[in-house]
Amino acid sequence: MRYVCLTYNSADVDGTLTPKETGELVKAHFSFDEGLRRNGTLIHCDALDKPEKATVLRVRNNALQATDGPYVETKEHLAGFYVIQAPDDAAAQEIAARIPSARVGAVELRPVRILTLPE
Repeated sequence: MRYVCLTYNSADVDGTLTPKETGELVKAHFSFDEGLRRNGTLIHCDALDKPEKATVLRVRNNALQATDGPYVETKEHLAGFYVIQAPDDAAAQEIAARIPSARVGAVELRPVRILTLPE
């Protein structure tokens, strides 16, 4: 079976780590990831960009509604995910708006953040 592990950061801590603490955390992730790769457990992982970069899309009566995210209604829950490639935000929104669940729920669109190992 496959599982997705969604990692959440506390708003109280996010952005408060020193560069050294951040570097240590990133190194720990890379080490953890490598262990999972070696034993065949890791399928794919990525960090998400900051929440303020998210857009929530809904299609109602064939009209696209886009709002700043990442917040969806509290009665909504995460039900799945797609990883897509697009040249820019506008193209990504066009693709995400075609996801069938946008007609009955919401699609949170957020750029993937590329991490590099600190030196």
